[in-house]
Amino acid sequence: MQMPVNFLANIGSLVIGLLQSIGKALFFMTSIIIVMPYAIKRFNLLLKQIYFLGVLSLPIILTAGFFVGMVLSLQGYLVLVDFNSEEAVGSMTALSLIRELGPVVTGLLFAGRAGSALTAEIGLMRSTEQISALEMMAVDPNKFVYAPRLAASIIVLPMLSMIFVAVGIIGSYLISVGWLGVYDGFFWTQMQTHVDWNNDVINGIIKSIFFAVLVALVSLFQGVNAIPTSEGVSRATTKTVVHSSLGILGLDFLLTVLMF
Repeated sequence: MQMPVNFLANIGSLVIGLLQSIGKALFFMTSIIIVMPYAIKRFNLLLKQIYFLGVLSLPIILTAGFFVGMVLSLQGYLVLVDFNSEEAVGSMTALSLIRELGPVVTGLLFAGRAGSALTAEIGLMRSTEQISALEMMAVDPNKFVYAPRLAASIIVLPMLSMIFVAVGIIGSYLISVGWLGVYDGFFWTQMQTHVDWNNDVINGIIKSIFFAVLVALVSLFQGVNAIPTSEGVSRATTKTVVHSSLGILGLDFLLTVLMF
């Protein structure tokens, strides 16, 4: 009888811990969202985070977008040429990038570069008691630390996603037209015909906004709750990347079902 009792007790403790974590996360998210207008007013703090999260993420976004576009066009051409439809490689690449790969891959790269940096930064601020010092001076960390980072993420991730798509289309054009010999008129005409602004572009931007909120909140929450040691901060950073990546993939499925 001892083993079943211990097993049930372990399951119960896991469920209680999970519910406590969800409750803390929801309370943390609500407290930041309430003070978001204050973050927008602090333009200097917002601009600093836009540079830190967005501009410094550009190199990896540009590189990844260019190669993803080239690979998509190459693989798509090899399939479409069997059906004498190679002129549709432009529309296929554009729709794949705008609907799925642009927001998702950008979100994953953003979680790995900017999300991990956010968690490490907040975790170090907690371990060095900078957050506690702000609270002792009656300065709300939600307004001056967390909210500007959330607002900056919401601003920069859709922009990075659009840049990823644009660079991917350029890479696709170079491979399809410059190497594989697809007529450039067909490449652009098919793209303009099949890509719809409302159903494709706007929905891709909406996905990016959801991913930005997810990555920022996970990163900040893990940083705030990191154990104030070097090992604890490193574990929190790893959790940020893993949880954000899994959350993006799951949320992408739900949004795709609702949108398309």
